[in-house]
Parts: sequence; structure tokens; C-alpha cells
Amino acid sequence: MNREDLIDGLTQDILAYVMNGGFPKQELATSIKPEALDQRFEDYELLLDLHFILKPDVVTFVEQLSQRLRNVRTETKTVARTQRGGIDGHINWGSTVKARYSTNPNDRSLFVTENRSEDYDIPENIVLKRLLSIIYTTLRDADEYLKGNYDWVTDRWQANTDLIDEVQRTVERNVHVRRIRDPDTYEPTERMLTTAANSRQEIYRDAATLLRARQELFDGDPDALRTLLSQTAITPDDQARLFELYVLFRFITTLEDLQDTRPVFQTIRSGRQEVAKIDGEQEIVLYHDTSASARGLSFRTGGIPDDREPTRAECVQQTARDVASTYFEKNFQNHTGRPDVIVLEIKSDDPITYEYLIAEVKHSTREETIRTGIKETLEYLAFLRINQDYVFGQDTSDEEDIFGSGWNGLLVVQDLDQETPSVDAQEDEPITIIQAEELDEELPTILRSVLNQ
Repeated sequence: MNREDLIDGLTQDILAYVMNGGFPKQELATSIKPEALDQRFEDYELLLDLHFILKPDVVTFVEQLSQRLRNVRTETKTVARTQRGGIDGHINWGSTVKARYSTNPNDRSLFVTENRSEDYDIPENIVLKRLLSIIYTTLRDADEYLKGNYDWVTDRWQANTDLIDEVQRTVERNVHVRRIRDPDTYEPTERMLTTAANSRQEIYRDAATLLRARQELFDGDPDALRTLLSQTAITPDDQARLFELYVLFRFITTLEDLQDTRPVFQTIRSGRQEVAKIDGEQEIVLYHDTSASARGLSFRTGGIPDDREPTRAECVQQTARDVASTYFEKNFQNHTGRPDVIVLEIKSDDPITYEYLIAEVKHSTREETIRTGIKETLEYLAFLRINQDYVFGQDTSDEEDIFGSGWNGLLVVQDLDQETPSVDAQEDEPITIIQAEELDEELPTILRSVLNQ
């Protein structure tokens, strides 16, 4: 599958899960944000706003802002005040007579006066202030990245770094902007946006257009989401992560179809590592890029047997662990890497039994990379433990048993040009290898085989 196909599929998944509040947005943001961004941008909405300010239309709006602000609209507002003794403004005699009659008819010192002033808090200006606030806040949070040398930032901001400082000065000091009140949480309303969109002044029409474009992004418009994935968040040289996320969603969707049960999505935080859980006749928990230590799972390799001398390589590894343990005053154990996806199934039989599917994802068609993926997947199966006990093959003399039944290990790779064995033809192999284009057709069979073991 090429990049465009992956983005199309992932866009559909985001619409299906994230935008209806199912999939945790923090997990999505963590997966798609560029590596250079710090943890602030694991906030999904902030990541969307970063994409928003990178739009060429927003940069153009900012470039024209200083000149356009000179023509900010105001309305004349008349403010009435009741005064005693002094007179400040035009006397409204009708209101004065009524005020005196309602309080003290003989009080000749009471007057109702009127003063005319400029009112900045018109609908068009509320729209403008909201847009400027979004741009200002996002520029502040992303300042170091926009001014740095990062490929995923458009050249227009990099070529106009002084413009970033100018925007910040404008919002903080411009007399017109400062006189406009801060919008309430629910503002601008649709009526305010319509008023701004129909304004004779271009600055208001553009502001309304940009705010509506941002709202489309937050509402999950397919075209806006696709642009987010293709242009801003996942960089062209990081397609491996795009592929990994695509595979993760294929797992979730397939499990949902097989179990006919909506998954419950978990927010990734300390002490809770699962991405999704499906509760039916069997409880299935899916982990992404983690060893699932919350379940007592690990991938620790075995120690050196007592009945033989360690090899030179084993001495190096053991000594390195000992030195590190002394230096950091903590116990280090030998671990393998960690797979990209773990599906954990807990059967509700009596007694309760466990079954696992370990999935490794390699965004590659290179033989060397795929061979590495095969080795890694076999290592994960061989060294998978619950607490101290191996999950597969307590008796290491049985080589096949240490890798499970043959359905417990899965390697997903990119589409190959050559003909390769089908899933059925790999029945006697310790793991199964499938290509991206085979996921939709073959993944149900593989998951069903694990579920029915």
C-alpha cells in the first residue's frame, strides 16, 4: 500500500473512532505528531491548531493584518448615566423628569446625561478577536519549531520569522485589538460568523472563512483530516509510524466485527497501557507499542544456565547489566525489544486461561528488514512471560512449542512485488506473515483462529 492508500484508510478510521469520542485523542496525537514536537503537542486540539496556522491562507491573513487593522469597524454607542450635582454630557430632559418623579420631584440636582462612545464589541470584531487569539496562542506554543529548521514547517513561516514577533506584538499592544473584549467560550456564534462573512470589509470575511475552516478540522471533515495527515503531522520520512497506526486500527475494526461488540477505548496514562478492550464472552485487550507490564507481561530473555560456563558474549551482557545496576542503584534485567501490537485475550472459561497474539509491523519490502522482523517476532514469542513464567514452551526441548501454536505470532509487512505463500500455505510455520493489502481479507481468519484456540 502506498502512502495515499494508508492516509485514506487512516482518515476513515479517525472519523469512525476518534471524532465520535471513541478512540483516545491523546493516543492518536502521540502517534501522529512529528518527533521534534514536545509533549505539549500530544494534546490533540493543539496539534490541530498547529496544522491550522501552517495553512497558507492563515499566513497570508497574518501578512496583511497590520495594514487591515487600521480600518477596524466600530459602532457609536450612547451610554446614559444618572448624576447629581454636576453635568457630564448631554442632558436627556425626558429621562431626567422621569427619574426625578420616580425618586424625589423636588430634587433639582438630579440629571440623566448621555455620552456617545465607540463600541468595539460588534459581532465582526468578536470573530476577528477569536481568530487572532487562536493564532497568537498557537504561535506562542510552537514558536521554537516555527523559527527552527524543521522540514515539516512550511517555508512561508520560516521565511517570515519576524512576522511571528509582529503578530505577538499586535495582539498584545494594538489599541484596536485590545479594546475588543475577549470572546466568551461559546463565541463566536453562528450568527456572528454569518455577520462577519457578509461584511463589506475583507478582513472580517477572511476571518470568518478561516474560523469555519478550523471548525471543519475539529469536526472531523474528511478532507481536512486527510490534509492534516498528509501535510503536517506525519512527515514523509516517517511512513513507518503511519503504517503502524493503520495496522492498529485494522486490528480494532476486525476485533469489533468478530465479537460484535463495541470496544472500550482507554486513555494512555501511567498505570494503564491498553488502547482498547472488548468485553464479550471473551475479554480482549489490545496494546500498542508497549510490553503490557500492567498485566505482568514482559519479554525478558533467560539467564545463563548454571551447568556451563558463559560465553564471551554472555559475559559482556551480564557485566553490562551489573555495572548499570550498581551505577543506577536498581536491578536491570535482559529484555528483548517490544512488538508494535499485542492482542491479549482472556478467556472466561473455568478455570480462566490466557491466549496471546504478538504482532510486529515492518513498513518495508526489503528482505533484510523482513528477516529482522521474523527474528524479532520469534523472540517475542519465545521470551514472552507472565511475571516469571514463560507463556509458551516451558519445556525448551520442544522448539515448536516455545513459539506457540503457529497462530500466536504475526508479522505485517508492506506489499511485495513477488509471489509469496498464502496464509493457508503458512499453516505449519511458527508465525504468519501477511502483507498490507492482505490485512482486510486475512486478518479476520488469523484473529478468529486465536480466539478459538
